[in-house]
Amino acid sequence: MAYIAPSVLSADFGNLERDLEMINSSQADWFHIDVMDGMFVPNISFGFPVLNAINKVAKKTKDVHLMIEKPERYLNDFKNAGADILSVHYEASTHLHRTLEAIKNLDMKAGIALNPHTSVDLLEDVLSIVDLVVIMSVNPGFGGQKFIENTYDKIKKLKELILKKSASTLIEIDGGVNLQNASKLVECGADVLVAGNTVFSSENPTETIAQLKLI
Repeated sequence: MAYIAPSVLSADFGNLERDLEMINSSQADWFHIDVMDGMFVPNISFGFPVLNAINKVAKKTKDVHLMIEKPERYLNDFKNAGADILSVHYEASTHLHRTLEAIKNLDMKAGIALNPHTSVDLLEDVLSIVDLVVIMSVNPGFGGQKFIENTYDKIKKLKELILKKSASTLIEIDGGVNLQNASKLVECGADVLVAGNTVFSSENPTETIAQLKLI
């Protein structure tokens, strides 16, 4: 059974507290929070005031995904804003090992996110210290995009690498996850499913989360 992490980016920002409380009371496991700077990706999302506001309401694990350049500048700030898991992009962090160690030294779990074109083979030298790998199954920056089919093979390849390294790294899938493909993602080796539009555009988000949890 996979962890389910509804993406706050897809929530109704006019009723954010209501949607956060819905996640609190649902069978969801984590809050997935995307941070974008308009530089690494062509979109801007939450800053620290919004993150602090989310932290006051959210009662579950806060899984923060940084789509920003030079993420090492703000690690302590994200810790203070309530992040439990902090994922940086492989493509955005020049000194990746140092950044991962710094995240762990701040008592957060450390994650690496990979763009669709980035090979999982590049993680071999750091996998032993990584708690989470976020495989982007859409191009990062916007919600509601079409799922990239190559993701299934990528999950299988990463799972093999994790087993080879005897690592305990979790595999998270971010982008285009729905009730139709969730089962296959889990079969391929996914441990965490990020669901944005699938949850928040449904007539009954709590029930949709419950359905995903059954997979």
